Order: sequence, then structure tokens, then C-alpha cells
Amino acid sequence: MLEQARERLPGCHFQHADIRTWQAEQPQQLIYANASLQWLTGHDTLLPHLVEQLAAGGALAIQMPDNLDEPSHRLMREVAATSRWQPLISAQIADRKRLLSTNQYYDLLSEAGCQVDIWRTTYYHPMADAQAIISWLSATGLRPFLAALDDNQQADFLRDYHQALLSAYPARSDGQVLLAFPRLFIVAVKTRG
Repeated sequence: MLEQARERLPGCHFQHADIRTWQAEQPQQLIYANASLQWLTGHDTLLPHLVEQLAAGGALAIQMPDNLDEPSHRLMREVAATSRWQPLISAQIADRKRLLSTNQYYDLLSEAGCQVDIWRTTYYHPMADAQAIISWLSATGLRPFLAALDDNQQADFLRDYHQALLSAYPARSDGQVLLAFPRLFIVAVKTRG
């Protein structure tokens, strides 16, 4: 991704670092995290660390999928927990940590010296069928489940997952299914410190 970014934006500086320990060379005006921080634990220390990297008046802008309780993600875990897949798929992978509550994020960032706007929006994506949901999630949520499996096992796991999706996502009147996709948005502007 960094190589592609450097090619597309040659006038920008890109740095490879672990965001949990990253130290800005100078205070930042904007730190933007789109659909990435949900993969990390320890938000109670991570977010204040990121606020420390901001200049006064700088903003931390975050968007995170908040869909672990949706059938699309719950069923991944349920299929992985069956006797067939449990020995092959790590329980740690299948048990991704939940986000903090909106109240916890608000308090955490307020205590770190920010004015906080926080909201949750659920997008409804019309999809052709359950297979389209699998295609959608193959680049994100399904990746950790499939990583430990060989090609044949992946195909079998996806078949089992597809079967589970069929009853959770019935066809609507136009034949499509609706994939609910909740997302949490946070904009925290550093006002002190």
C-alpha cells in the first residue's frame, strides 16, 4: 500500500511504522484512520497516544466498522467454532475484540483534551445474494478466518458460511438481500495540551 501511495502521491511523505508506538516528527494537524483501528486492541491507550501526536487544534478523525454483532460477522464466528473448523481456525482470530462503547470513546478522548463528535451510522448495501456478501467480505472480515486454511479448506469453509448466510439474509421483494453495515465515526479536535 505504501508503494502504491508513493506512486500516486509523489509529493507526500509516507512512513512505515506501528501506529501504537509511532511518534510524529512534528505535531500533526490531522490523523485520519479509515477502517483500520478496529483490528487493533488497546484503544484506551492507543487513542490518547494519537492525540499526543496532534498540534493544538489538530483533529483525530476515525471511521471503524462496528459490525461484529451483525449476522454477516456473527456467522463467521459461529461457523469457525464448529467442530469441523475450530481445530484449524484460531480462537483469537474468531474472537476479534469489540469496540469500546460510544460513551467510553467520548470520555477517553475528552479526558485526553479533545472536543469530541461521535456518531454511528448503519449503511444498508443491496447485494445480489449471499454470495455477493461473501465477495464483499473476502477482502476484509473473512481474511483472518481464511488465512490458516488451504485452498480446498477455504472453499469448504465458504460453502458452510454461505449456507449460514442464506437464512440470515432472505431475498427482498426485488430479489436482492440487504447487508446492514454499522460504522462508528469519531472526530476529536485537540483543544488543550
